[in-house]
Formats: sequence, C-alpha cells, structure tokens
Amino acid sequence: MKAVQVMGFGTADVLRVNDVERPAPGAGEVLVAVEASSVNGHDVIVRAGELKMVSGRRFPIGVGLDFAGTVAETGADVAGHRVGDRVWGMVHPRLRHTTAGAAEYVVVAADRIAPAPESLSPVEAASLVVAGSTALLALRDSVRLTGGERVLVRGAAGGVGTAAVQLAHAMGGHVTALARDRHAGLLTGIGADEVLDHRSTTSDRTGPFDVIVDTVGSELNCYRSRLDKGGRMVTVGLSASALAAIAASSVYGARRIRTFSANPDTALLRELAGHVTSGALRPVIDSVHPLADIAAAHEAFERGGAAGKHVVAVAE
Repeated sequence: MKAVQVMGFGTADVLRVNDVERPAPGAGEVLVAVEASSVNGHDVIVRAGELKMVSGRRFPIGVGLDFAGTVAETGADVAGHRVGDRVWGMVHPRLRHTTAGAAEYVVVAADRIAPAPESLSPVEAASLVVAGSTALLALRDSVRLTGGERVLVRGAAGGVGTAAVQLAHAMGGHVTALARDRHAGLLTGIGADEVLDHRSTTSDRTGPFDVIVDTVGSELNCYRSRLDKGGRMVTVGLSASALAAIAASSVYGARRIRTFSANPDTALLRELAGHVTSGALRPVIDSVHPLADIAAAHEAFERGGAAGKHVVAVAE
C-alpha cells in the first residue's frame, strides 16, 4: 500500500509517499481502507521534529491524525463494526506510528472510530474529525459554554475555528469571529454574529467576553484580560510561548487559560455526527490535494489564511 511517511525532520519536502506492507489488525483493532485524511497542526509539528518525545527519533514516522473510509478487516474481539461500514476516526496522537491516517490503509483501535455521517462524502467527513472534536471539547468541556454568553473565536476561519463558530452558535452563544476581513461572508454564513479583522483589531478593542476560544497561540495574556468576571478561556494553538502563558495564568483561578489535547473516542465521534445530522455543523474545506501532493497541503496549512481545512484525498 501507499503511505505518507516522514523520512527526517524538516520542512514539507521530507514527506514521502512510500510503498509499504499493508498492516493487519490485532485483537480489538480495525483495518480501515482510507479514502481521505486532513492536515492538522499535530502533523506539521511532528514532521518538524517538535514532538520528538512522542514521535521518537526513529524513521519513518507516519503522518495523518484523522481519516474517513470503510472497514476492510476486523481483528479478534471487535464488536459493532463490520467489513464495509463507512467510518471516521483518529489515530492516537500520543503513540508512535510508522504509518497513520495519510495512507491507503490504517490500523486503529476499534474504540477510536464511529459511523461516519451519511450526508458527508469521505473528504467532507475527514475535514471534521479533529477540527470538530477539538471545537466540541473546547466549548462543552473546557469552557462549558451556556446559552446567551458572549464568545470570541480567534483564528475563526481555520478548521477548528469554523467548527467552533458553528457549535458556539448552535449552543446559543453570541459569536464574535476574529479572522481576515475577506472571510466575513463565510463566517456570518455559518453563525458568527459579528466578524472583526484580526489585522486591524487589537485585544484592547474587543470584549469583554464570557468565553474566548483561541486557535492561534499568541498574545494569550492580552486576550485573557478581555474576559468578563467569571469568563473562561481555552487555547488549542500550542507553542513554547503559549505553554508559558498557560502556566503563568494559573494564578487567575477560574479565569486562567485552559488547554487540552483532543483525543476522540467512539462516543465523542457519535456525538459529533449528531451535530452534523442536526445541521448544526457542516464541513468547511479550503483545498483538496491528492495523496501524492501532500507536501503542498502541508505548505498551504503553514502559510495560513485558509478558509477551513486542507484535505488529502487518498482514494482517487
């Protein structure tokens, strides 16, 4: 089978589409024939060598957190999944993989997949696995958004941002989206009550907000200061400076900056599918690349300014 692998840490040109042996599922595992995957920040920082403690320093390293496809084979002790089922899911982000979601086949624990929404194509489904799960966990668990609260979404036009705007709107929040002005039409169309151009809006000119969802990872303390009394903030844009700001914010108690690592299981993926089925969440896709062109997808992700997700179509 063909699989994308990192052959040495660096820029996108270290990615290779290699011919490797198709994996076989063990007990409690499922083999999925992948039709699409997407590019996520985790993929980029693994490729760049910023997560050596997780990925290790032995090559090759697999690429692609999420995937959508069909069940090709099941291992022993697997219940609830049959060959031919359309599924979506995610490999474990804290385990080392020699091949991952950006491959023709992926082996994954059975409790990390769920039926994909019937209304979505594989490309559309892949665009929502990590982005949608992250946004849902941020709003539901980290900041516990309630109806009527004022929400700021930073990096609102990206994959997690567009999902957060939609889910915050569905939860009854009054949503302010911070993004490039050219994305205003898209963002108001998916639920933003107002859109501010991030290039001309500074933190001291916004808010106050009950909830801030940050996907950028910079100026965190400045934006945290725009929380109202009882406000909560979460960031998923991790960097060394972001981690320092998160640690320092602990002195503010409930108004500290929160973070987490999205790691969806079957239950969460089923809940996410419910939001798709209800119409509360729909995919927003910036570009689709063939598997052979995954380096271009990574480069597009790193340039920023996207409207939604960069997706890799594995099955032509």
